[in-house]
Amino acid sequence: MFTGIVEELGTVRAVDAVGDGRRLVVAAETVLDDVTLGASVAVNGCCLTVVEWGDEWFAVDAVPETLERTTIGDLAIGDPVNLERPLAADGRFGGHVVQGHVDTVTEVLAVVDQSDGSRWLTFRLPEDLAGQVVEKGSVTLDGTSLTVASVGESSSWGGTFDVALIPHTLEVTTFGGRSPGDRLNVEADVIARYVAGLLGAGRISIPTAELSEKKKGE
Repeated sequence: MFTGIVEELGTVRAVDAVGDGRRLVVAAETVLDDVTLGASVAVNGCCLTVVEWGDEWFAVDAVPETLERTTIGDLAIGDPVNLERPLAADGRFGGHVVQGHVDTVTEVLAVVDQSDGSRWLTFRLPEDLAGQVVEKGSVTLDGTSLTVASVGESSSWGGTFDVALIPHTLEVTTFGGRSPGDRLNVEADVIARYVAGLLGAGRISIPTAELSEKKKGE
């Protein structure tokens, strides 16, 4: 389990094809403090397994399923990536529950600089996450725990949602270099994910309008 509090910015050092998969070598320091073979590291929000490491670098493998559902396959040499180790049992819980299981990919639609140095970013809301991204709720974008500032109505862009990023976040994550058209990994809040699953399976009933009106009159 992760918390969405990015520990450091790594840099992609190498990308090699392994059949239909990829092996990535990432330059890093902090996340290597206690690294072991088979350890997990969230790379732009995607939980990957360390298969090799050395001084100031580690390697992970991404299978075709991962490449299909995330932006890991888009990474090239020199690209910065957000890195986080799993939360230790005695660690401080600073963000929200993040599994490192990316749901889908979104796109930056607009970036607006604010007078205080912060930025307002608008993202496309993937149709399959409608209802799971809510105003003032949590969402994970490229491994970063963020608060949803607002959710827009459907437009020519489709559904949208916004986040407001303080200067510190822009400095210590990849968001400082984001621009319209960039693709990011999205993980919905785990509670929203389970509620959506229960609703889809018919395990939670939704009151009808008639029942709602009856309750109002009681």
